[in-house]
Amino acid sequence: MVRREICEELLESAAEYPVVTVLGPRQAGKTTLVRMAFPDKPYVSLEDPDVHLAAGADPRGFLRSVGEGAILDEVQRLPALLSYLQGMVDELPTPGRFVLTGSHQPELHRAVAQTLAGRTAVLTLWPFSVGELRHYKPTWDAFELIVKGCFPRLHQENLSPRRFFNGYLQTYVERDVRALVRLRDLSLFQRFLVLLAGRVGQVVNHSSLANDVGVSATTIRNWLNVLQASYAVFEVPPYFQNIRKRVVKSPKLYFTDVGLCAFLLGIHSEQQAFRDPLRGNLYENLVVTEVIKGALNRGVRPEVYFFRDSHGNEVDLVVRHEGTLIPVEIKSSETFSPAFLKGIERFRGLGAGPTSPGFVLYNGDRTFEVGGTRVRNPLHVEHLWQTLTAPPRPG
Repeated sequence: MVRREICEELLESAAEYPVVTVLGPRQAGKTTLVRMAFPDKPYVSLEDPDVHLAAGADPRGFLRSVGEGAILDEVQRLPALLSYLQGMVDELPTPGRFVLTGSHQPELHRAVAQTLAGRTAVLTLWPFSVGELRHYKPTWDAFELIVKGCFPRLHQENLSPRRFFNGYLQTYVERDVRALVRLRDLSLFQRFLVLLAGRVGQVVNHSSLANDVGVSATTIRNWLNVLQASYAVFEVPPYFQNIRKRVVKSPKLYFTDVGLCAFLLGIHSEQQAFRDPLRGNLYENLVVTEVIKGALNRGVRPEVYFFRDSHGNEVDLVVRHEGTLIPVEIKSSETFSPAFLKGIERFRGLGAGPTSPGFVLYNGDRTFEVGGTRVRNPLHVEHLWQTLTAPPRPG
């Protein structure tokens, strides 16, 4: 089993807080993580029907049975339990007493915010990072990962991505989506998912998407909220603070695991991914998720944006770290071109605030600098988040 990069942050959090809550998408490895990190804690899954029934019928009695502490898995199944948990940890606030996991956010986030505020650390676990995947193979091709994705079971059990994502999608729609929204026509939602995959890495126009799916723009917004709530997709907002030019103010959308996006697009081989018109968008999705995983695994809530003005000038990713803006251009090409620097140079000239020379993350093998801008292959960098946020070397 792979020791997850978030494990150190998890153990440090448990040393300070009586409750630690680990959120993230289904199959990201939350259960394996917490059971490995706390092997001596009793484990209880609220997915088990008998456990769920008992905990719902007598929450005080249920919690008393694990009063010394336990791992409570899939607590979104019974968020009301957290109100009773609050009283227990207030009476005996032993650090690391309870470890909770959950797969989707809305009710669970509200329950955590209302009842466990100040009593729990909240961490987010996404599928494997490239650093964790090196446990299985020292080097990875970007388009191989785009097709296979990063869910742990795919790599631990060497599963077929096509079969895995087919089952994952059915389970996800049946369990999480139906739990969060009433679906009258499942086929419309499935069509929505496919069309959304075709807009990966782009600013999503709700009205256009609604017309293509055949539902209202309000329904599209609700469905997008569901996808974000269950960690299937996420948005990167635009950066426009301190910028006087007309800029795009709608977010771009990505999939939490690029393999699911490729599956929805019918891409099942590296060759397909390499030739697909969306290869640049898929590569961008892979890199953006890698940046975010690096931050989340260290307990950091990353401030990530993109920039685009009305003239089409764009920077794929802008990371704000300790007051400094770090522009990042992402290219799927294996050959560097000076044109890759244009967006970064224009952004730095806008006077948006303290701005570093930035990075070009591309699919080539060479590592070098151009005018202070560092050019790297993100899959060859040992710790991408630390590399992006480290201060530039003097001189």
